[in-house]
Amino acid sequence: MKHPITARLLFLCFLLVFSCEKPTDYRKYLNGQEITYPGIPSDPAVYPGNGRLLLTWHPNPDPSVTKYEVYWNNYADSITVPATSHNPSDTVRCYVNNLAEYTYTFFVNAFDSVGDKSVTTEIDNAHVYGPIYQAGLHNRLPNTDTPYVVNANNSVTLFFSTPDTINITTSLSYTDSTGKAVTGSISPDSSSVTLLSFQFGSSLLYQSSYIPQRGAIDTFLTTKSDTFPSIFRLVECNKALFAAINEPTDMQPYEAQTNVSVLWNGSVGPQGFPNVFHSDGANSLPQTITFDMGALYTDLAVIEETGRNCCHNPNDFEVWGIADTTGAFPTLASNDPGWKAQNISLGWTELTEAFRSDDGEAAMKFNFISNPPPVRFIRFRVIQTVDQSNYVNMSQLTFWYKL
Repeated sequence: MKHPITARLLFLCFLLVFSCEKPTDYRKYLNGQEITYPGIPSDPAVYPGNGRLLLTWHPNPDPSVTKYEVYWNNYADSITVPATSHNPSDTVRCYVNNLAEYTYTFFVNAFDSVGDKSVTTEIDNAHVYGPIYQAGLHNRLPNTDTPYVVNANNSVTLFFSTPDTINITTSLSYTDSTGKAVTGSISPDSSSVTLLSFQFGSSLLYQSSYIPQRGAIDTFLTTKSDTFPSIFRLVECNKALFAAINEPTDMQPYEAQTNVSVLWNGSVGPQGFPNVFHSDGANSLPQTITFDMGALYTDLAVIEETGRNCCHNPNDFEVWGIADTTGAFPTLASNDPGWKAQNISLGWTELTEAFRSDDGEAAMKFNFISNPPPVRFIRFRVIQTVDQSNYVNMSQLTFWYKL
């Protein structure tokens, strides 16, 4: 403290001695070697796959880089990628295979010919997909309300619901009308596809494929195909074979010319008297008519009922079917409360009960139960008419079966 100037001079001399050494003399602390760092890769990216993934980056223009080392699993695993380009506009691709389904972190280093290593580039959130992801995939669903329509030329248009955004395609496998196995597909941006030829009644299988995310290198199929709803066309039953069966409990005609056979004479649209079936109204409803369709139908599907152009049209009726009427006719009148139970006990099947909320005139279709038994004979039981009359009028009955 008594000689501050002397102390400062001594400190400056100390600094001067060390500053006079050559700038490169720090090498003696590194065994005479300089530290060099090869250029690092740029714009690293990862693309997921099925049990594998793809790493990419742009090479550094540093010409000393001879290879890249890629490490993962805490440096327990690695891949060497030769540096074949130093053009930053090129892309280096590194596929890493045989990986378990997991999320990985990768580390990439560039090396020069003497083993100098670049600063580490880290690539994280690298997803690998596999059976767990695949098990959660589901096939694209057919449209619930209208899965298909049969066109006039017997081609079939299939309708599908909107798929997931990562759906790639849905493949179709089916048999055409000649019996040949055919494959097709529907893209995710389409809601329908038309099959120009299809063997009605045969099965159609469909299976969808997906990618786990945009840019994925692999596509995943669902674990199994699904069967499309049964595709059939409706064929009209041959009315030329129809014949009336006048059971004792059936309705009788108002006049001979308004008998039950008018219902299959081929008229179109509501008819006027006397070109209609017109009952005599002798008994209170419910009342029945019975007829033979002349052929056995294994998949009777639809009835169309057309009323009269003015009055007495049914708005509530049942359709019953059976394959053989031997010993099958009930003894009870059709307006008896026990008739229905007796009818069932004798082997008849109720194919539908139809309700109309209109005036009953226009032709209207009604579907039968799914998977009905074989049917040849029909009992048509009118429960009620629009005008609450005991008279029953109708213009036409038409039936279709599935083929």
